[in-house]
Amino acid sequence: MADLIMQQLEGIGEMKRDRMGNVIVHLPGDGPRVMLSAHMDEVGMMIREIDDKGYLRFGNVGGIDPRVQCGRAVTVGNERGQIPGVIGAKALHLQSADERKHATEVKAMYMDIGAASREEAERYVDLGDYAAFASDFVRFGEDGCRLRGKAIDDRLGCAVAIETLRAMAGQARAIDLYAVFSVHEEVGKSGARTAAYAIRPDTAIVLEATAVADLPDTAAAAKVGEIGQGGLLSFVDKGAVYDAGLIDFALETAREEGIPVQIKRYSAGTNDAAQINRAADGARTMALSAPTRYIHSGSCVADVHDFDAICALLKAMLKRPWGFIPSDTKETF
Repeated sequence: MADLIMQQLEGIGEMKRDRMGNVIVHLPGDGPRVMLSAHMDEVGMMIREIDDKGYLRFGNVGGIDPRVQCGRAVTVGNERGQIPGVIGAKALHLQSADERKHATEVKAMYMDIGAASREEAERYVDLGDYAAFASDFVRFGEDGCRLRGKAIDDRLGCAVAIETLRAMAGQARAIDLYAVFSVHEEVGKSGARTAAYAIRPDTAIVLEATAVADLPDTAAAAKVGEIGQGGLLSFVDKGAVYDAGLIDFALETAREEGIPVQIKRYSAGTNDAAQINRAADGARTMALSAPTRYIHSGSCVADVHDFDAICALLKAMLKRPWGFIPSDTKETF
């Protein structure tokens, strides 16, 4: 991911990878220091055991519902190479009556890479190797507006950041703009924390994908937002209380520019803001997220209209530098 992003942004601005593995792009400008953050990592699995018959036992890395795993194609490997596999478990026909009452646990699953023995499997896989969902990126629905694939959390946020940097690169800027493509968001958010310490932004905007429950059997009170109706602005979640002034600025900009945006109607989960807003001497933070169905699975679903709306809102905000100045200091800007 880091190599691909750096290829996409070659020549755009000052770019580096830090010791954590974050990709940091800087477009210098006069004015408040603004940091965009989108994470490159995805939920996945780690190989914990290879048995005598060549099956791989594994544990999850990041929050994955085991119910979305069995039968899924995976890619298994390391930096030296990858091979295909599939996650398996005891077939329904062979389960006891009691086993059928419960979802299969990860400890009862295995990965099949086609090996017939431990020795054969060890030619391709080491303990500690990773595995990730393997799925095609597909556009479907009317005019191909729906996007299906793995790791939309947070590859969609990375794509928003890339498009925004391209748009801002050729303009005079009244903000000092940084974009961080972070690591380790799904396992502690340490990448964004170290980047924020290095950059020390005045303001940070986290670009994310967030789970929505706009499904027929979901109570209205549990719905987070609606897919296809614009990005979601968070007030609070388990890791951050977001800056009210930034939220008002985003809503005002969206209203004046005719850009659809939603308020996130649920406070579960968290993102890189949980670390950015408390790094060094702190930063005002805002989260702008793409509503995503079936998140943390091999077939997440998002909507291209939300992607377009998030890009449009972010670009419009970055062209209004006064919105990034706290109200008590605006007279000095």
